[in-house]
Amino acid sequence: MLKKISVIAFAATMLTVSAAEDWENPAKFAEGRLPHRATAYPYPTAAEALKGDFKASTWYESLNGKWKFNYSAKPSERPKDFYLTGYDVSSWGDINVPGNWEMQGYGTPIYVNVGFGFLNRNPPFTTHDDNPVGSYKRTFDIPASWDGRKVFLHFGGSTSGMYVWVNGKKVGYVQSTKNPAEFDITPYIHQGKNDIACEVYRWTDGTYLEDQDFWRLSGLERDVYLYSTADQRIGDFFARAGLDSGYKNGTLDLDVDLLNYASGNAPVNVNAELFDAAGKKVWSATAKSDIASQGEKSVNFKGSVRNVAKWSAEIPNLYTLVITLADKSGKTIESTSARVGFRSVEIKNAQLMVNGRPIEVHGVNLHEHHPIHGHTVDRETMMKDIRMMKRNNVNAIRTCHYPQSPMMYDLCDEYGLYVVDEANIEIHGMGVVHNYPDTTNHPAYHPAWRDCMLDREMALVERDKNHPSVITWSLGNEAGNGENFQIAYRWIKERDKTRPVQFEQADETWNTDIVCPMYPSIRYMKEYAARKNVTRPYIMCEYAHAMGNSSGNFQEYFDIIRSSPHMQGGFIWDWVDQGFLRQDEDGRSYWTYGGDYGARSYKNDGNFCINGVVNPDRTAHPGLYEVKKVYQDIRFAPDVKKGTITIENNFIHKDLSDYDFNWQILRDGKIVKNGTFAKVNALPGKTAVVKMPLDGVDLGDGAEYYFNIFANVRTGDDIIPAGHEQAREEVELSGHRTYKPAVAAAAPTVDETSNGWTVKAGNVEIFFNKEGWIRSYAADGRKLLSQGIAPSFWRAPTDNDWGNNAHKRLNAWRVAFDNSRVTSATLVKEGDVVKVVSMRDMPDVNCGLKTVYTVYGDGTLGVTESLVTHADARIPELMRFGTSIAMPKEYDNFTWYGRGPWENYSDRKHSSFVGVYSGKVADQYYPYIRPQESGNKTDVRWAELTDKDGFGIRVVGEGLLNVSALDVTPEALDPGMDKHNMHQNDVWPDAWNVYLNVDLAQRGLGGDNSWGAAPHAPYILTPKDYSYTYYLTPVTK
Repeated sequence: MLKKISVIAFAATMLTVSAAEDWENPAKFAEGRLPHRATAYPYPTAAEALKGDFKASTWYESLNGKWKFNYSAKPSERPKDFYLTGYDVSSWGDINVPGNWEMQGYGTPIYVNVGFGFLNRNPPFTTHDDNPVGSYKRTFDIPASWDGRKVFLHFGGSTSGMYVWVNGKKVGYVQSTKNPAEFDITPYIHQGKNDIACEVYRWTDGTYLEDQDFWRLSGLERDVYLYSTADQRIGDFFARAGLDSGYKNGTLDLDVDLLNYASGNAPVNVNAELFDAAGKKVWSATAKSDIASQGEKSVNFKGSVRNVAKWSAEIPNLYTLVITLADKSGKTIESTSARVGFRSVEIKNAQLMVNGRPIEVHGVNLHEHHPIHGHTVDRETMMKDIRMMKRNNVNAIRTCHYPQSPMMYDLCDEYGLYVVDEANIEIHGMGVVHNYPDTTNHPAYHPAWRDCMLDREMALVERDKNHPSVITWSLGNEAGNGENFQIAYRWIKERDKTRPVQFEQADETWNTDIVCPMYPSIRYMKEYAARKNVTRPYIMCEYAHAMGNSSGNFQEYFDIIRSSPHMQGGFIWDWVDQGFLRQDEDGRSYWTYGGDYGARSYKNDGNFCINGVVNPDRTAHPGLYEVKKVYQDIRFAPDVKKGTITIENNFIHKDLSDYDFNWQILRDGKIVKNGTFAKVNALPGKTAVVKMPLDGVDLGDGAEYYFNIFANVRTGDDIIPAGHEQAREEVELSGHRTYKPAVAAAAPTVDETSNGWTVKAGNVEIFFNKEGWIRSYAADGRKLLSQGIAPSFWRAPTDNDWGNNAHKRLNAWRVAFDNSRVTSATLVKEGDVVKVVSMRDMPDVNCGLKTVYTVYGDGTLGVTESLVTHADARIPELMRFGTSIAMPKEYDNFTWYGRGPWENYSDRKHSSFVGVYSGKVADQYYPYIRPQESGNKTDVRWAELTDKDGFGIRVVGEGLLNVSALDVTPEALDPGMDKHNMHQNDVWPDAWNVYLNVDLAQRGLGGDNSWGAAPHAPYILTPKDYSYTYYLTPVTK
């Protein structure tokens, strides 16, 4: 405690800001609040502390639940005397604590990326006209067993500024938001019923430090509780559980801070014990101490544990530390506990090391978000996150951009996730480093804000310092790099010498131990990877912006990362879509985003909060499968010539003994052999070689062969069940062959009328109009096409397309065919085939389009589409080059031989293996929260759409195709030139048709960012000549 109190002098150069209100004064942020400390609870006995069930402690009382609540739209309308005892609140409504009042029917949820919930920037001043105030009140009982003891009031987090009264007496004022605040309320309470009142302001000067990219919500959003101690107590402790220089034995450096509230010295005994996972005591020590009257004392213990079970995200071994305070006779005063993990974190050779081994960070940014409760996230939802992350090879989170609920750290400790723990500071709306902010009134650069900013850094470190999962501290996000951050960096480095400190805004200057850029260019990544004399690792704090249908070129990031030892991964933006659950008038559920709550009168940033790789309910986006594949620690290196696969164990702490390695051989997309490799294992960082069992497989028989291998968890647990696929790889054994149809002996017949040509071949009848376009296609008299075959150059823009302005830049292609005109159309007979050839001029893009339909004697229809660009044409790149085929609704069964089973695109297909897949057309559309392009399949050899009886058509590509089959029209997913706040419930399946898109190629998705970056060059359809051919044939069961 002495150490923590003394550091306030570090920033004692505070300049007082003259302000009429506490909530508009950066000097007022912690009136009456106790010093920050680690999360811990008092227990009557060491045995209870060892169990760690704090809610069962007789010295803990929760104040969660129903509170009386009054909402005022502005400070002047608040009930000013409500905190007085006897004030009648019977007419007030009830509200759940913890919770945000906007999620319970009061006020407006506002989503803003950059900027504030009020319009005028003038720190520290906010607004008095639209600054809602929540007045909370409830009663509580003091247990009889607490008589004569100290009583403390704990708030886990309140947004944004809060006054507290107990029994009509003011206790204090805090701006804590995402940090806990504790008060000694002993002087204010009495036996029996007591009143507590809280007045919470939505906007304060602290709001300028909380400009995070999330929903702006208010209220008591974390746990509220009481706890009781004797006059002597354990005030705090810092357990530095590390490793010796050989990374084999555990070292413990334990500081215990003792408090004495009584008059007169207090001689005490302090006992520290360490228990392993089986409950066996592995270390203990005792010290005598004497705490001065109304003073404090720090006691230090040092110990070691031989052959310690180390903690890592891969194997999260934990011990339980129990600290007991006793009087001089040995009678227990109180005990407390914490789970600790022995591990080391250091930077060596420009690498971030855990337990002496460099790690590869497979990270995500995690906001606190619940689809119903807002920023109040329950344990069940946290467990969903943990399970999904671990099952998809995520090993790290960045707590963007604030400390999260203590429960989340407990779960990361227990189940194994590395944590970059970030302070609750973002000042984006006042300018960031790369935008050359005006520093004259910017909090990061102004001494008037120094103490309140440093307090947030201290709160972060002091609360979470005992969690082994926390391996890095982060000073904040997008906030400038003024002197206040440099002071904070020095303070943390002095307070905690066991962890590095990072800060994106420091770039490559001195006050960051890790170079942690956000959304770096590929050029910068390659340049840093190639450097020889670096001293700091490169770990992106944000990258791979996953907004909507995104996560393209993800493999390319790791091609660079794995090319250099000091490139160590990063944190995807971000984990979860920040949408709220809502129902429309028809009872259809959908997810909301910015501007959906009547907030268009406020600044809002639309669906820019929908950036996750999972939905708000934690179900997976298709992009998550690509992340899982690239992030996998078990990787495979095939050697087709030798017939072997090298299994690489890229874990740093665990072997592969708990994985089954299953394999399958596919012939033309179907499994013909499968099995399991026996007794495969490899130590961390080592490899094992297996022989592909290809005996009896004739790779020269003209078929296409693939070998697939999977790593499946053998034993499993609640987090990752037995049989779960953790890694996969695909090996091409023999390549794709070009398809050509057989020519039937009988030639098609042609009947010509003034309207067009009817061509008959076998059981097929096709009608072409005189412009050379198919108007009908039938087999056995049954209609197969609804609207013919139309060229397709457009897709419903993805969010990345919108950010790249593609909806405007490429708009000429949206209407290119509609505005085209036929220049020629002819039917010719060439041997045993009939060809219908048409030429069109497309003036919007200054191109020609040549279409050739070839009818074979067996009814096969060849479709060749060619784009002819003019030499002087100045045209934008294409969204897609292909055709769209509308078919009657009954053809709702989709089978394809290509990449699957989930949707995939040219720059997001590494996780999608070649095979034969099938499903309902209705299931091919992925309902992104804002509707957009969806459902594509790449490298398709053939595809079928059939009815319930197996009748339909097959599409076969002369080369590889992109194919999708949807029950919604492209127009239904495309809002035009304005997003219009479209949602899932705005999209209805077409009542009459399904739509088969058959493309040569489609623009990649991109994913570097969603505000300008295009897909990488190999995945852009540059303006040039294109041509491709595919074939349609009827199929029957």
